[in-house]
Amino acid sequence: MNEQNFDLQPFNLTSSVSDFKITGSIARNGNKLTICYALLGNLTKVQIPESADLRKRKYDLWEETCFELFVGIKNSPDYWEFNLSPAGHWNVFRLEDYRQGLEEEMAVTSLPFSVQQKSNALLVDLEVDLNQFILVQQSLEVGITSVIKSNDGNLSYWALTHCGEEADFHRRDSFIVEL
Repeated sequence: MNEQNFDLQPFNLTSSVSDFKITGSIARNGNKLTICYALLGNLTKVQIPESADLRKRKYDLWEETCFELFVGIKNSPDYWEFNLSPAGHWNVFRLEDYRQGLEEEMAVTSLPFSVQQKSNALLVDLEVDLNQFILVQQSLEVGITSVIKSNDGNLSYWALTHCGEEADFHRRDSFIVEL
């Protein structure tokens, strides 16, 4: 098993996000990928989507507070984008190159993940079987990101690293975790 801890950095450090920290861990065991996110801080300053009765595939989750994961095959332009909403909604997209050929990954029919909200922590845990679209012997390059919507309606963009002049989670040079 290959496990690594991470700390996400905001694209721009503003007063509305300066009190927050996003940490976690990611691991690959065979072709099972496990990621745990922890948003730490005064959660009364964050708009957290309410838990939905029906957890289903949904678009535009990045317009609200959500947790994202980008998984690319090393030495290939192909990559997948995973979106997880604290409400329980989710989506997985396949792209054939940088922001090209976006389509839902239909091999994933459900994406069960857990969400726990405490007074000063929002915890999101996901375990996903990659066998439907990635071979176990393929090396992965991963980008770990989050979008946090504050109560004033502003979005902050968090990632392992920000390689451009604008927040852009799709840049392959920001997929810096190797598994």
